[in-house]
Amino acid sequence: MTEEFSEFMVHAVTVDPYQGEGGMVTIYGPTAGPVPCFIDDTRAMVRTMAGDTVVSETTLYVVDKAWTGSFPPESIVHLPGRDATVIKVSNRDSGDLGLPDHLKIALT
Repeated sequence: MTEEFSEFMVHAVTVDPYQGEGGMVTIYGPTAGPVPCFIDDTRAMVRTMAGDTVVSETTLYVVDKAWTGSFPPESIVHLPGRDATVIKVSNRDSGDLGLPDHLKIALT
């Protein structure tokens, strides 16, 4: 099913995966990508993993499941023209329905 929707992934981003805090600095893994995706610059209210309601300026859609663990919350995503922070990731898995499985990534 992924191959059928890859033609809609017309954008690409890179990501610096958040790994935690160390001393007085934030630790990120090596930059990964380019990640084929679809960028939707629509503002939306989303709930963080902690339960707070915040504004998301951009949503990424990624259909390649190889990227599933690459976008932990607080990661930095390098979009065309700006950087954004991952608010949350939703894994949209359709199970036996055969619908397009994808990641929905809310960004600042």
